[in-house]
Amino acid sequence: MKYQDRTDAGRNLAAWLRTFIGQPNVIVLALPRGGVPVAYEIAHALRLPLDVFLVRKIGVPLHPELAMGAIAEGGVRVMNQHIIDEARILPSTVDQVIARQRVELERQDRRYRRGRALRPLKGWTVILVDDGLATGATMEAAVRALRELTDGRIIVAAPVGAPDTCQRLRRIADDVVCPFIPDAFSAVGLWYRHFDQTTDSEVRRLLDLAADPLGTSDTPPASAPHASG
Repeated sequence: MKYQDRTDAGRNLAAWLRTFIGQPNVIVLALPRGGVPVAYEIAHALRLPLDVFLVRKIGVPLHPELAMGAIAEGGVRVMNQHIIDEARILPSTVDQVIARQRVELERQDRRYRRGRALRPLKGWTVILVDDGLATGATMEAAVRALRELTDGRIIVAAPVGAPDTCQRLRRIADDVVCPFIPDAFSAVGLWYRHFDQTTDSEVRRLLDLAADPLGTSDTPPASAPHASG
């Protein structure tokens, strides 16, 4: 099984989430950048609001895929002290890594949100979307950060994922919706025919289109959505 692109994957994933169609106090949050085209299709099909959730994984120096924590918008900071202690990472080194990731978080906020704040999520169910779950480190960080912002349900949703990653995420999220969990996973991009990098401009365009689908704002209307691949 291969998806044509992120648009195809999002439409497929939306069918697995149809119980949420039009439900109040449910929002689709995408992990940028690759999660946004997938999430756009879900939000459009389910008639739900769409936004990004800005989170930056704090990776262990020399082993960046291993998360020692995360920072997220709203000032949320979640750290795994066990990993920090086990890797013998100095507090000054932790602070340096956090500072670098905070710069990128602020850049994304300015570029994607244009000064608009994330709506309060207290009591909301969140469908948290990415284009695939490989190590799942960023998704795990996002779930843990969101726990600081909402007491509602958190549903992790991705078109494809590694078996052990999906199993691990089920222990911290309220549910994991992943239609395709191949035993021989290897990498997310292998399960797409077209998997080009999603650009910042594509993220902005889809967020604008989701916020104003009829093009009624003063800004020029966006073109019809297309896959980043």
